[in-house]
Amino acid sequence: MILVIIGLVFLLFALFGTPLFVILGGIALLSFHNLDIESSAVIIELYRIASAPTLLAIPLFTFTGYILAESKAPRRLVDVANAFFGWMPGGLAIVALVTCAFFTAFTGASGVTIVALGGLLYPILKKEGYPENFSLGLLTSSGSLGLLFPPSLPIILYGFVAQISIDKLFLAGIVPGILLIVLLSAFSLRKGNQVKIERTPFRFTNLGRSVLKAGWELPLPIIIIVGIYGGFFTATEAAAITSFYVVVVEVFITRDLKLFKDIPRIMQESMLLVGGILIILGSAMGLTNFLIDEQVPMKILEAMSAVISSKIVFLIMLNIFLLIVGCLMDIFSAIIVVVPLIVPIAKEFGVDPIHLGIIFLTNLEIGYSTPPVGLNLFISSFRFEKPVVQLYRAALPFLAILLIALLIITYFPDLSLWLVNLVGKP
Repeated sequence: MILVIIGLVFLLFALFGTPLFVILGGIALLSFHNLDIESSAVIIELYRIASAPTLLAIPLFTFTGYILAESKAPRRLVDVANAFFGWMPGGLAIVALVTCAFFTAFTGASGVTIVALGGLLYPILKKEGYPENFSLGLLTSSGSLGLLFPPSLPIILYGFVAQISIDKLFLAGIVPGILLIVLLSAFSLRKGNQVKIERTPFRFTNLGRSVLKAGWELPLPIIIIVGIYGGFFTATEAAAITSFYVVVVEVFITRDLKLFKDIPRIMQESMLLVGGILIILGSAMGLTNFLIDEQVPMKILEAMSAVISSKIVFLIMLNIFLLIVGCLMDIFSAIIVVVPLIVPIAKEFGVDPIHLGIIFLTNLEIGYSTPPVGLNLFISSFRFEKPVVQLYRAALPFLAILLIALLIITYFPDLSLWLVNLVGKP
C-alpha cells in the first residue's frame, strides 16, 4: 500500500512536468528506505554504469551525428540520393526516406533529423508537386526511420540495459530497417504515379559529381559495419574512430565547420542529450534493482500467465503496450524504464532477446509518429508551422504502413535473426 501511494504521488508530480530522473530517483530512494536499505544502493548503480566501457560509444556517436547535422553533409547526401532515385516516380520522396534514415542512424534523435533535413526537403517536395499532407507525413514518419540501423544510439542503449550483444543487435536491425524503407518507398512510388510527379533523368555525370562531393561521408556506415564485423575494432572503438574521422572531414577537408568556433558549441549541445540520458539511466537502474529484488517482473509474469497462454497473444499485447509507451515517452527513457521489466517476461514466453530488441525499437520508432502525443508530430508542427491536428491526418497513411511492417517483424523472427545467425556461423 505504501508503494502504491508513493507511485501515485510521483505520478502526480509527473503530470506537473517534474523531470523524469527526479521521479525515478525519488521512487527508488523511498522504496529502498521503506525496506531499511541504504540509499547508496542507487548511487552504486550509477557508479557501475559510469565505469562500463561500452558506455563511451553513446557520447561519441551522438557527437558524430550532431557534427554531420551541423555541416553541409545533409545537402550533399540529398544530392547523391536524388541522383540515384530521382528518375523513379516518387523518387524525391524516396530520397527523403533514405537520407532521413541515414541521419537518424547517426544522431539517434528524430527531432534532429526533422529540424536538419525537414527545412531542406519540405520546400523541395512542395515545389516538385507533392501534396502538402503527403510531404508532411513523409518527413514526420521519416524522422525516426533510421533507428534500426547501426550505429543507432537507441540500439546501443538497449543492448547496454538488456545486457545483450550490441554487435548482434546492429546486425539484427538491418533487414527490418530495410523492410520499413521498402514499404514506405512502395507507397511513395504509388503516390508519385498518382500525382504525375516530374522525374529527374538519370545521368552518370550527375551521379559521379554528387558522389564525389559526398565521397567523405558515404563510407561512414561501411567503415563501422566492416570494422566491427571484420574484427578490426569494437563498437566503442568504432565510435571513437568515426567521431575523429567526421571532425577531420567536416573541419579540415570540406571546411563546413570551424574548429574553435563550431566544434565546442556542437560538443556542448550534443552532450546535453547524453547527460540527460545518463542521469535518467542511473536513476532508473537503481529503481530496477529494487523491482528485481522484490521480484516484480515475476509477479507481473504470474498475473499475465493467468490471462495469456500463448506466445502470439503475448506479442500482440506487447506491441499494444509498447506503442502506447512510444507515444508517451521519449525512446531513451522508455528503453531505460521498460526494458528491465519486459526482458524476463518475454524470455518466459520464448521470445528471443535479440528479436525482442528489434520489436521493442520498431514499436518506439512508430510511437514517435502515433497520435495524439507522438513526439515527431509536435516537432514537425513546430518546424513546418502547421497545426498538430493536420500532422495527425498527414501521418496516418504512413502509420498504417509502419504497423504492417511491425506485424511482419514481430511474427517472422527470422527476418531479424537470420543475418545474426549467418555471421555467427563459422
